[in-house]
Amino acid sequence: MITNSAMVTIAGRPNVGKSTLINRLVGEKVAIVSNKPQTTRNRICGILNRGETQLVFLDTPGYHRPRTRLGDYMVDVVRQSVSDVDAVLLLVEPIANIGPQEEALLEQLKGGAPVILVLNKIDTVEKTGLLAVMDLYRRAFDFAAVVPISAKTGDGVEALLEETARFAQPGPQLFPDDMVTDQPERQIVAEILREKLLWCLEKEIPHGTAVEITRWKEREDGVVEIGATIYCEKASHKGIIIGKQGAMLKKISTMARADCERFLGTKVFLETWVKVKENWRDNVNWIHNLGFDYDD
Repeated sequence: MITNSAMVTIAGRPNVGKSTLINRLVGEKVAIVSNKPQTTRNRICGILNRGETQLVFLDTPGYHRPRTRLGDYMVDVVRQSVSDVDAVLLLVEPIANIGPQEEALLEQLKGGAPVILVLNKIDTVEKTGLLAVMDLYRRAFDFAAVVPISAKTGDGVEALLEETARFAQPGPQLFPDDMVTDQPERQIVAEILREKLLWCLEKEIPHGTAVEITRWKEREDGVVEIGATIYCEKASHKGIIIGKQGAMLKKISTMARADCERFLGTKVFLETWVKVKENWRDNVNWIHNLGFDYDD
């Protein structure tokens, strides 16, 4: 029986491993992952029950200097997510300097919820070099704890969970036992398709794409028919996404369908289309229509 709960925000600059960490903490894939920055655009909730404690983790977009209205929205999500929570996990890389994004986040976190410094990617450096990084951050901020981890391998994650659980407060259970995320199925499927765009496309093209689920039908035989529209900002990008004789779009769709079938636990028939919507990232109405709760 759940008697304690904690809302915990995971914050950090782009590409530091926040989505990989929330998937590791929850034990299931609730956030898409790529090797490109600014993969996460919205706040994603992951839920973990440990004994009598329910931990609700909020994965946020990477904190960056916005260049579009969508970027403004993503930074605002971070600002809102670090307030009114029980704890914040500040995820950083084991580099012996504090970057401007980390400095800006530390300034925002002053006087707020307890902050645990999480040194991620320790599998990429010598353990002896971590002490200098830990000392540097300790001199910059009064952290509740400092935990070195590798979200990729799982090293140190159990210790992080134990530290995080200390901030749970007595109260009712926030989510049902069998719930690992509050995202609707349609949103997760759209994100799965966008993840494949990020993996398969190069340079800036995937950052100018968005996915809208336009059809969802569950047939009597259990097959789920899904129609999805991929929006891009330029006609030249549309050609690259489709590829020669449709090869790239077929590759992206095939990869996405396999993940959708694993997620939904059933066969999926996926149809995808590509449409051009110029400068949609600077159009507040389009940002809202695509599921982002933009507050101008």
